[in-house]
Amino acid sequence: MVVEVLNEIRKLNERELLSYWIKGEYEEAETYWKLAERAKELGLPENVVETFKRLGDESKRHGDELLKIYREKYGDELVEIKVPNVEALNVLGKFWKVEDLEDVLRIAMESEKLAETIYRKLAEETKNPRLKEAYLRLAEVERGHYESLISLWKSLGLEE
Repeated sequence: MVVEVLNEIRKLNERELLSYWIKGEYEEAETYWKLAERAKELGLPENVVETFKRLGDESKRHGDELLKIYREKYGDELVEIKVPNVEALNVLGKFWKVEDLEDVLRIAMESEKLAETIYRKLAEETKNPRLKEAYLRLAEVERGHYESLISLWKSLGLEE
């Protein structure tokens, strides 16, 4: 499915691509904030709650950054894109008990690695220097998200 989504993303023009990633970053932020709430409800360690909250806050800032670039060129209204979001974390429905945390973290880590890869690929392919810079910065942030999740994983003593 990832290959199909990546092929669909490649067909998008700059405006559509920005719309796609803006919405994706905001969806990711909401997901991480909900994961933080759920972790708190389950009584998980505070570092779990704080990590999810921080990743949500960072994703919102990324969305805001891309939205600023978008507004300067295209105005306020985002384009509706019919391509599934590769970064959307489909983990909320799996996070019902403490034992689910390992799967949730594994899926989140995979999602962050995928997002980093795609941002780097898009940076290589765009001819817009400002967009290239934004994609490379976002790739680094996604890498940081991945490393935060790995660090959380290790701090919880989870099995590889």
